[in-house]
Amino acid sequence: MESCLSLLPAGILIGITIAAPVGPITVLYVRRALSNGWRSGMATALGAASADAIYAAVAAFSFTFLAGLFVSLQTPVQLAGGLFLLYLGIRIFRAPPAAQAVQDMGGNLWRDYFSTLLLTLTNPMTILIYAGIFTGAGLAAFNEGGQSCPLVLVFGVFLGSILWAGSLVAAAALFRARFTPRAMLWVNRISGGVIILFAISTLWGLIS
Repeated sequence: MESCLSLLPAGILIGITIAAPVGPITVLYVRRALSNGWRSGMATALGAASADAIYAAVAAFSFTFLAGLFVSLQTPVQLAGGLFLLYLGIRIFRAPPAAQAVQDMGGNLWRDYFSTLLLTLTNPMTILIYAGIFTGAGLAAFNEGGQSCPLVLVFGVFLGSILWAGSLVAAAALFRARFTPRAMLWVNRISGGVIILFAISTLWGLIS
């Protein structure tokens, strides 16, 4: 088990590396932290980190059947994700800032979590990215040492993802009080526009 624990820093680093590039999910949890508060931002970030951990687990435990199934369903899954991103982007773009304040507490946090979990899972190619990173970093052989080793690596990926996302959420929540209603209106329009562009890019990639 001690040798397995040595994989934890590597997992954390991999989780940060995967989470760091700015994508629609990053825009989403930062925007929710600004509009709805840190709870909403963290619920969104936890949804993304959970999806990363699920795909890392599929790669780490060598679930070849599941990996093949996810990748074979890539087109319809990405289509659903692209359409949902488009809907989400339009909704955010049109949202008045005054309507967002009431969402800081309550059951909407579960909706924030599960909607982001499902949205992040619409990119099955992430499995291949994790598999490639694990192999390239020389971590592929850890599966021979017992089932606790891949579990430690997956937990590290989750920690890395949530540490990165959590830092951005905390920064956004810290500056939230400085945003006037007019500034928040522009936050909605810019973040909504960026998410719409990501959605269009996803959908265009499926038909081109």
